[in-house]
Parts: sequence; structure tokens; C-alpha cells
Amino acid sequence: MIKIGNIELPEFPLLLAPMEDVSDPPFRRLCKMHGADLMYSEFISSEGLIRDAIKSRKKLDIFDYERPVGIQIFGGDEEAMAMSARIVETVNPDLVDINFGCPVKKVVCKGAGAGVLKDIDLMVRLTKAVVSSTHLPVTVKTRLGWDSTSINIDEVAERLQETGIKALTIHARTRAQMYKGEADWEHISRIKQNPNIEIPIFGNGDIDSPEKALEYKQKYACDGIMIGRAAIGYPWIFNEIKHFFKTGENLPVPTISDRLLAVRQHAEWSAEWKGERLGLVEMRQHYSNYFRGVPHFKEFRKRFLEVFTLEEMDALIKETQKFYEEYQEQV
Repeated sequence: MIKIGNIELPEFPLLLAPMEDVSDPPFRRLCKMHGADLMYSEFISSEGLIRDAIKSRKKLDIFDYERPVGIQIFGGDEEAMAMSARIVETVNPDLVDINFGCPVKKVVCKGAGAGVLKDIDLMVRLTKAVVSSTHLPVTVKTRLGWDSTSINIDEVAERLQETGIKALTIHARTRAQMYKGEADWEHISRIKQNPNIEIPIFGNGDIDSPEKALEYKQKYACDGIMIGRAAIGYPWIFNEIKHFFKTGENLPVPTISDRLLAVRQHAEWSAEWKGERLGLVEMRQHYSNYFRGVPHFKEFRKRFLEVFTLEEMDALIKETQKFYEEYQEQV
């Protein structure tokens, strides 16, 4: 069993990564249903929380059915991070996570996210400010370093542990890599072998199949895996990995019916949370992902993008189901 403060997780937990414009409550609910053990909110600007920005406040929404769930914050100012941690505490998540890994330019330019990788002392001060401001367990997600010439994850892991964080997730790329190139998990393995490291270490980067998940679990000996992009449009990956761990066999791939059900659930929960029209408009980014690799879906995609009500959604789903049933009979 893995523990983060008082949070008890399975022996080798699978975590859903915090992803901007993806990891909202409807998507988290779907991933929870399909086997995710711990999830995080989209990352939230500490400055936005303090200003009471509507978008930042909305990201604080969490629900009991998705627990355990953490809220992730980012920023480059100690006082702002401390204040935002106290604000986060008021909605009673299970933990607070700090983002020291986002490589996006608009975040880095503010001295936040992966921008903090250039200044470990600042990273430590920011973390201390959060830890001292909340009774909740604090965790951190970060990268190996700024670039290949400044990989500093060994020092980061030890010094952040000293601040009192309860777990560390390492995306095994540098900021310079963004999301390109191969993630180098050897660094994660080295952190796990460090006798001074006592907190759980979770690995992140490139896990996109049950086979790779098992290979990395055995090869790098981390305490769990965080999955991000591979879960977008494919929440089944969590249960697929768990099943493969237990049996060595793959679950059947999701059928058209499975995919349509996931889209319907995601759309319904999005409509409930955001309002029907906005919820369905914001669903548009997901349709292609749910049907990635499915033949002839291009013919339906445009029509899904024109859906504005759940009633229209239901009618289109029935038509899509019928088309693929007839298609299967012909092949």
C-alpha cells in the first residue's frame, strides 16, 4: 500500500495527470470509473485564485465520487502560493499539488511551472510556503531539469522531501524537450535507489500501453505511474493496465458502443457542470480522440461538432451506432 499523508492508495497506483483544458470534473469522473486511483485538477494559477478569477475558481470544483483528488497550483511568488494554498484548503481536497513542470512559454515566462527549475532555492521556498500554509498533504510534479546540461532532479528530490512534501511525481523529460523525444526514466530509477528518499516517487512520460506500463514498473521500480496524454479520449487505459498486471493478458479493445457510451457520459456530465450549450461546445475537442483509428468517423465528426443539445447528441449517437453495426456486417 502506498500512502500520501493519510491517503491510502493501492500497492502500485495509477494517477491521472493534471492537464489544462482536459482534466476537468467530467473527464476525471470517466477516468475514475475506468480505474484511475488518484486524480488532479487542471493546474490553477495562484495569482488567479487570489484575484478571484472566475476561471480559476471554477477549477476548484471537486466531487466526492472522484476522491481521492488533489488540486494543483502554480506560481512564482511565495506569498501568493501560500495564500492560494489556504484558498484551496477551503474546498477540502485530499491533497495540494505544486506544478514545477509545465513547459508552456506563458507559464515559464512568469517564473512559474518549469521556469522554477532554473532556481532550486526558489523552488524550495515556494514549496515551504505551501507546506506551512495548509494541513493537507502537499505533493509536487516536476521535470528532470531545464535542459540536458542542467538536470538537477537528484538535488530537487532530496531538498523538496526536506520541506515536508509527501510524494513526488517526475516527468522524465527536461523543459527543453517539452513533450518531444523519449522520456528518460533512468533518472527516476536513480532517485528510487537513493537511500535518503523515503517519499513515494511516481513516474510520468511515454506510458501509452499496458505492456509499457509493466515494463517500466519492473525496470525502474517507481511507486506508481502517472498517465496523461494516453488517457485523452481513452479512459480505458487504467483498467487495461491493471488487468494486464494481474493476468498478462489484454482486455478487448473498446467497441464502438463503448466509445459512444463514453462520449455520451462525458457530454452529459460536461453539460451538468458547465451548462448544456457550453458543455457541448467544449466537448468538441474530445470527439476525434474517442474515435482515433476508427474507420469512417470523419464522416460523423463534423456533425458531432454541430451538436448543441443532449437530445441532438442522443439522436446522432443512435445514427452512428446503426451505421457501424451495418458496417461490421459488411466487413
